[in-house]
Amino acid sequence: MDYENSKLVLASDQVESGAVRWRSPSNIALVKYWGKHGDQLAKNPSVSFTLDSAATDTTLSYCAKARTDEGVSVELYLDASRREDFEERTRIYFNRLLPIYPFLKQLDFKIETSNSFPHSAGIASSASGMSALALCLVDLENQFFGGLESGGFDMRKASYLSRLGSGSACRSVYGHAALWGTLGDIENSHEEYAISVADQLHDDFKGFHDDILIISAGEKSVSSRAGHGLMDTNHYADLRYGQAKRRCSEMMQVLSSGDVERFGELLESEALTLHALMMASSPPYLLLEPNTINAIRRVQQWRAETKHPLYFTLDAGPNLHLLYPKSIEEPVRSFVREELLAYCKDGQYIADRMGNGPDKLEVSE
Repeated sequence: MDYENSKLVLASDQVESGAVRWRSPSNIALVKYWGKHGDQLAKNPSVSFTLDSAATDTTLSYCAKARTDEGVSVELYLDASRREDFEERTRIYFNRLLPIYPFLKQLDFKIETSNSFPHSAGIASSASGMSALALCLVDLENQFFGGLESGGFDMRKASYLSRLGSGSACRSVYGHAALWGTLGDIENSHEEYAISVADQLHDDFKGFHDDILIISAGEKSVSSRAGHGLMDTNHYADLRYGQAKRRCSEMMQVLSSGDVERFGELLESEALTLHALMMASSPPYLLLEPNTINAIRRVQQWRAETKHPLYFTLDAGPNLHLLYPKSIEEPVRSFVREELLAYCKDGQYIADRMGNGPDKLEVSE
């Protein structure tokens, strides 16, 4: 794909100050990707559910810049506090996008962003954050250059741009469920952007819940970026990539057929495989906390006792995602409140579920 467009240049003296605002959700990978190549491309395909409550709210304000030869200009505020470290990452990201959006160097930008969940704790804050920012940029393109006239909001382009910022972010621009990566049996699947697979979900998976137990709200000791890099020297990497591709194909079949039991088996194996890869890295590292293990064991016991289809998964962090159909919401929520909150940091958990995807919001005055 080639989105480069040297024509997307503004007449600076005609630009009025303004802002766009998007809320984009996190997503939880059912089959994980771990390991990259090329320009933010995944070594294996992945499939995810889009969440609802766990999301990032981003406002991108802009005004014409007096001089365009000074590079990209960005100020970034997370929860109202200026973050120069995030500014630098965003500046690098915008510079990478200049061949696609040359107008980025013509404007001064202010980004105000906030998460509904702890940042860098393994709940894919980069996925929601970078997808929200990419959506703002595509929105600006539409406003400045009339992109809407050519067929509506370009979610595929938003997914592509999101991926350049954070791989898993490309899945967050779609509601319900998304696939990233090439699978021979899935039409239009691609490694450069994700596609929606919501229309392939069996009714038993629609409205699935995801309750997130906040075992730890602290930042991870090893970032996802570093973890992906360590796959380059992981002895098990090639075996994993083959396994993940096979599992992704099987997961798509499971989601279409409504086989909830097999879904749970694949889901939990994927979670533990991800963390096994971390422990098999060089140097090895461990992101699980003792209460992560305690909660997993109690979930397994409760499922055996009640026969309810409650399953767990993990992202690259210690916090536990509990996935289950909406039909057992009441008993699961009682179980979480009565038994699992004891394992959570300050009793924190997020009662989430499958969501409809990003929303464009009104800009606050």
